[in-house]
Amino acid sequence: MTVELREMLAKSSPEESLTAHLSATLDGALALRRRVGEISFVDQVTGGRFWAAVCLAALCHDAGKIPDGFQNMLKGLVRSWGERHEIVSLGFLPGLVTDERLLMWVATGVATHHRSLEGGRGPLIKAYGGASDEEWRSRLRPVPENVAVELTGWLARTAREAGLPITAHVPGEVDVIGEARRVFSELLDAWELPVPPDEGLVAVLLQGAVTLADHVSSAHGTLHTRQPVGAGFRPLLEQVFAGRGQVLRPHQTEAASVRGHLLLRAPTGSGKTEGGLLWAATQAAEITHRTGGVPRVFFTLPYLASINAMAVRLGSLLGDDTLVGVMHSRAASYHLAAAICPEDGDDEQAVAARKAVSRAAATRLFRETVRVGTPYQILRGVLAGPAHSSTVIDAANSVFVLDELHAYDPRRLGYILAAARLWERLGGRVAVLSATLPDALARLFRQVLDHDVRLVEASTSGTPPRHRLGLREHRLTDPESIGEIKRRLAGGESVLVVANNVADAQGLFAELAPVTDVAFLLHSRFRRMDRSALEQVIGERFGVGRPRQLGLVVATQVVEVSLDVDFDCLFTSAAPLEALLQRFGRVNRIGSRPPADVVVHAASFAPRRKGGEEYADGVYPRPAVDLGWHILTRHDGKEVDEADARLWLDEVYGSAWGQEWYDDVLRHQQEFTEAFLGFAHPFVSRDELTERFDELFDGTEAVLERDRDAYEADLTTGHKAAGRLLAERYLIPMPHWAAPLTTWEKRLGVRVVDADYDERLGLGEIHGRAFQNYQAGEVL
Repeated sequence: MTVELREMLAKSSPEESLTAHLSATLDGALALRRRVGEISFVDQVTGGRFWAAVCLAALCHDAGKIPDGFQNMLKGLVRSWGERHEIVSLGFLPGLVTDERLLMWVATGVATHHRSLEGGRGPLIKAYGGASDEEWRSRLRPVPENVAVELTGWLARTAREAGLPITAHVPGEVDVIGEARRVFSELLDAWELPVPPDEGLVAVLLQGAVTLADHVSSAHGTLHTRQPVGAGFRPLLEQVFAGRGQVLRPHQTEAASVRGHLLLRAPTGSGKTEGGLLWAATQAAEITHRTGGVPRVFFTLPYLASINAMAVRLGSLLGDDTLVGVMHSRAASYHLAAAICPEDGDDEQAVAARKAVSRAAATRLFRETVRVGTPYQILRGVLAGPAHSSTVIDAANSVFVLDELHAYDPRRLGYILAAARLWERLGGRVAVLSATLPDALARLFRQVLDHDVRLVEASTSGTPPRHRLGLREHRLTDPESIGEIKRRLAGGESVLVVANNVADAQGLFAELAPVTDVAFLLHSRFRRMDRSALEQVIGERFGVGRPRQLGLVVATQVVEVSLDVDFDCLFTSAAPLEALLQRFGRVNRIGSRPPADVVVHAASFAPRRKGGEEYADGVYPRPAVDLGWHILTRHDGKEVDEADARLWLDEVYGSAWGQEWYDDVLRHQQEFTEAFLGFAHPFVSRDELTERFDELFDGTEAVLERDRDAYEADLTTGHKAAGRLLAERYLIPMPHWAAPLTTWEKRLGVRVVDADYDERLGLGEIHGRAFQNYQAGEVL
């Protein structure tokens, strides 16, 4: 290798030679191919060229960094080159690839690994589509010809050593700019018209594979190539159970025998999580046999706190927490909390923050083969483009365990069903685990998925009842209700109170906390650091298997699946039946005591601010709540049988409202498919869909006005990313629609809210904004 080529840079901070980066990116693509394996329909579309195209594109993607303008920019001689290196990279391809169909796929991967062809930030078609040959040459040259020829030879040798299909003859001269313009023109012609769904999806997979290989290379990272929830998982679990004096239950063994999609209906405390993991292990082993890859296992849950707890649980079960990745947007904060001890000083915290940033970055680069997160993090891949397409290729040939889907929300359920159909198309298998799985939900999954869906149900025969139902016609916040709760606290019991919104929860806490020495309030409007501390202390005092202790927890619906806790009794506002059954599951959790009281109070119904239909306490649509209440009235004062509870759900979803719900779910499934999963124009920017997606699934966050200075100070602590991570301790989650209640602080890159706040109560009254009639705690 000549000095000229050896001195060509790919990156400047830290310096990395061009050939080293290209070689590492090829290695990343080869590793990705080994991990993902063969995707059957993809080979049909590309004629078996897919992985060859990915690897060649990865090898050549940054070859276009040799022009003087780009090298001078890396060396600090000019501020910016102002052109796109991936465009120049196209000029190397005709000298390496003679198969025209393969050439187009390789060119597609090279051209789109940073920018969209059309739309979005800096689209390539706008920058280069109408430029003449003379303009191309004047903008992109000079290109050192001797380096271009030598680099072409190096690319050919490297590709040949990797077993990739390239031409046997490497040209002695290379017109890089002329060839780049020709290939780019052919590329635009190829993707100008709408393409069939399968071809568009393959294009997204290709873009995602090249982008992911590039990211792994740039981070000097590696991809895990072993699936711990695979063939060896069942013996490991049986060993763990034996140490506790337990054996696998029949429904767990049956789940492990299923080969295909699964619906697992099992009561809380019956081991449905282990059943789901046993099923996942079987599927992972079969997918490996079929594709030669290493399937990823995605375990999804609806709430942040439950994600963290499941990651810890899986890491402990597998004997190595580095095998489990956390997918929620606050992954770095979670790892930071695990790394920092309360007695650490500022310097130690900065070091821990840097480590946490690295771990979170590795997770974002798809390193671990076991992931815990929300369904929406995986769904985000449908936004495609360089920023999201890697999520789609990562989902191929994978296993998805969806725990506790909320069926009563037809829109989100419809979107998840659409995604499940995509995952199946990509060679994946899907399981739904639920203590409250209605037959209507099972019917929906069978209708949407093409392959068999098997239902496994845990037997409740001989299971002693855990709960005794009581109904109250007055609201949870009424004086009569508060008096009853106080009497239970005075009797030395541990009491869980669940309100439907933050305002009610805060009001109840203010009334009840003074009558007991131990009281906690938990909802979603706390600063991150305060909520983490609350969850930890609540788990330590009221966790399953711990000695019985008196005390009070007032919470919102975040408690339904977020904490593994066990109380003596429950007082709750009326909600959809599924939500209520989840709340019941926090009481007498493993059935070790006589039936415990679960008391349901009537909800208050009213339209939201904009009018229209009525909602229970501003949260749940009235029909679903009314149906559940009507059913519960027939069982007031009786013990709750787990089998009967499932029949109650079937009655709800078998009603006229249930048929409307069913139709709504399918409508939203079709809506999501048409809006996000068509991929007719795979390289047109989807920026306009990003905001729509965020409104559906994500909220915003804000820092208190009083914390602004501390937030800014943390931002400047040590490493930039580590400082931002430390600052995130002060952020308070808020819904997307609440952005007008805040002020955008451009300099700090954060929203600021002027509001009352208390470490025990969370977010209070918001001041000085347009919503003058905002009430404390109203944010849901």
